[in-house]
Amino acid sequence: MSREEGSVGDLLAAGLCMLAMTVLLLSYMDNVQLIYGKTAVSQIARKYILRMETTGSLTESDRVLLLQELEAVGATELGLDGSSLESVGYGNPVILLIRGRLEGEYAFEEKRVSTAKY
Repeated sequence: MSREEGSVGDLLAAGLCMLAMTVLLLSYMDNVQLIYGKTAVSQIARKYILRMETTGSLTESDRVLLLQELEAVGATELGLDGSSLESVGYGNPVILLIRGRLEGEYAFEEKRVSTAKY
């Protein structure tokens, strides 16, 4: 049985392909983490807009809990400007507007509008 001689070019091409696949995998994992963070922010916003429907505003205790939950999923530089912090009357819109950054780099804005039903 005879062996064929390989070339350095074949080995180099395989090494470059492995390197490219590693870079793509790491990039994909980074994007998945970002999508996970945005999904978590959306779920938290949904939870608090439902609470706001029953109280007519974002109460101080809910505001504190909301900010803690957002920080727990990695959101920073958080702002609630534009949210309904004062109680609105029955049937009036309540607004939850969350601005911040995920992973300290990607800006996001989550806006939820509903109707006070208390």
